[in-house]
Amino acid sequence: MPRPTLPRFTLLSVLLLAAGSVSAQSHRPHDWPVHATDRPRPPRVDPGPERPPVPPPSDAVVLFDGSGLGAWQHPDGRAAGWTVRDGYMEVVPGAGALRTREAFGDVQLHLEWAAPNSGSGQDSGNSGVFLMERYEVQVLNSFENDTYPDGQAAAIYGQYPPRVNASRPPGAWQTYDLVFRRPRFADDGSLRRPATVTLFHNGVLVHDAVPLTGPTAHRDRPPYTPHPERLPLLLQDHDEPVRYRAIWLRALDDE
Repeated sequence: MPRPTLPRFTLLSVLLLAAGSVSAQSHRPHDWPVHATDRPRPPRVDPGPERPPVPPPSDAVVLFDGSGLGAWQHPDGRAAGWTVRDGYMEVVPGAGALRTREAFGDVQLHLEWAAPNSGSGQDSGNSGVFLMERYEVQVLNSFENDTYPDGQAAAIYGQYPPRVNASRPPGAWQTYDLVFRRPRFADDGSLRRPATVTLFHNGVLVHDAVPLTGPTAHRDRPPYTPHPERLPLLLQDHDEPVRYRAIWLRALDDE
């Protein structure tokens, strides 16, 4: 009999399979202390070169198209204090975070960011995307810049490292494409279903509907507490001039 033909695997698929074996031991939050420095590092994957901004689909809510910060404000209601130029907005260190004027629940979110080439560890291009103002996807220069794995780029901060490190060099534009499902609470305030995040970093799957343990926090894993079904999206000012562009989302029907 002829020998059966085996499927051909690309280098990326092999790396993702290897990442799966690593993550089986290291990806679950409660298997590791928050910000454990001995947690296994995700393997590196080259996502390819940066690409032009991704245009929004026709049903998207455009939060930033390069022309102004009308969709954003300071968390205390003041005008947004970041700089806009050349089609991107840039964190002004000390100006405070930005949050959307509109509130959202379940979403498909696209945004693009670029980290400066400065500092090291958590002081290299640090910012964050806070879903519902409390569930953070980390923004950081994680190209040849080591830090605790649950705090590197594309980590669910303090909970899940990405399955692979798909970071581009500092200064290059990077993309996040994610699907967020908000937590569901019962009438008595108890948790009925946790929030989940699916995330592609530069087109590479790094989280696949992972269940969040609760809000994200520094050196802590606080439990869920009931909150409104829709809340703003927030971008963090962590005293680093991180840039953002092409931010849009699609509100998803609640399940």
